[in-house]
Amino acid sequence: MSAPPALTVRHLGLTDYESAWHDMQTFTDNRKANTPDELWFLEHPPVFTLGRNGKQKYLHNTGSIPVINTDRGGQVTYHGPGQLVAYTLLNIKRRQLGVQSLVRILEQTVMDLLADYSLSAQRRDKAPGVYVDDRKLAALGLRVRKGCAFHGLSLNVDMDLSPFAMIDPCGYSGLEVTQLRDLGINATMATISTQFQKHLERLLDKPAP
Repeated sequence: MSAPPALTVRHLGLTDYESAWHDMQTFTDNRKANTPDELWFLEHPPVFTLGRNGKQKYLHNTGSIPVINTDRGGQVTYHGPGQLVAYTLLNIKRRQLGVQSLVRILEQTVMDLLADYSLSAQRRDKAPGVYVDDRKLAALGLRVRKGCAFHGLSLNVDMDLSPFAMIDPCGYSGLEVTQLRDLGINATMATISTQFQKHLERLLDKPAP
């Protein structure tokens, strides 16, 4: 089987959540068998999002921050400026990947990025994401339609973490979160996105078993 077309990477900057979400749906619905996969890097204005099976009980005093019910997997999370969002619009059928394989690849991408700074991180069974010292650094949520995945991963880089206290992140009461800045990584968003892309492309070319 021939290799998939090269990954198309887009840097979209600060983008409204609903606009990006609907653009992902449109892209996925209109893609053809030979449409190249895409990786979108962006940030969102402050917003809470609930996955398809998200429960309102995990939302507390959300104040003026909007809450959007979306079609990804997972529970509730927060997006805001200073968080790198990586949307992975991949034909996983063409890449011969399952959903769990893609989840592990995305987790490993962040773990390998941290290893560039001599930091270690962990994943958890039944709680997708990346954790450092039991604090969540990156959250995952995917949707698959006709063999094609969209949504992706959010990585806390240098942001206001206080809104996470308004929710039970990913449905876990008392779960603490962290970010790269608090781990001693002061790299720019551009640098982090470049490293993320490098590791993701390598893992997609040689997916872990």
